[in-house]
Amino acid sequence: MIDNRIHVYCMPGMAASAAIFEYIKLPTERFELHFLEWTVPIADISLSKYAQNMCSKITHENVVLLGVSLGGLLVQEMSNFITVRKVIIVSSVKTRYELPKRMLFARYTKVHKLLPTGLVNNVELLAKYAFGESVTKRITLYERYLSVRDKSYIDWCINQLVNWKCEKPCKNLVHIQGEKDTVFPISNIKDCIRVVNGTHTMIIHRAKWFNENLPTIILE
Repeated sequence: MIDNRIHVYCMPGMAASAAIFEYIKLPTERFELHFLEWTVPIADISLSKYAQNMCSKITHENVVLLGVSLGGLLVQEMSNFITVRKVIIVSSVKTRYELPKRMLFARYTKVHKLLPTGLVNNVELLAKYAFGESVTKRITLYERYLSVRDKSYIDWCINQLVNWKCEKPCKNLVHIQGEKDTVFPISNIKDCIRVVNGTHTMIIHRAKWFNENLPTIILE
């Protein structure tokens, strides 16, 4: 039987597991969702090489890549190695020029290397890194979403983010950004689909919006 469904591969953000996509439901007769997970990178591997390795997890042709936050950077890098139908990034950036000033400051001062990433088992601190918000009242919830707590991995992620060199968006890219994203403020973002009241964690909290709009976004 010929499978005419569109295969959508979903990549979570830094330290997060694919559980962040648990509320994303697309019509199964037209789409099939697949979930990628972060692994601890070998020392000094580039984001590009990591992306090339991640492409080995893609088992279909002409897929849609959907990446959240740092996962958005990763799927853009992956599109350099495989043919994709579309790249969709959520709560992310398209180029280094959309990074907030504090990250550009970190690039040149290396201040990010002083962050207390050794405290990765502190869920509240890790959530602050990964989701950009305080989660004191929802620690149990976020603990389930944050699965990668290796210090070397967190250090690598932060370093890859602040030093990302992408100069122009990849082809067939759609950027979805929340108007209240505190990690990547929309004031720095151009050419995106704006989600009213959307925060950096809107893939979880605004799943209804994605379920209603993703099919059209993918197909158009």
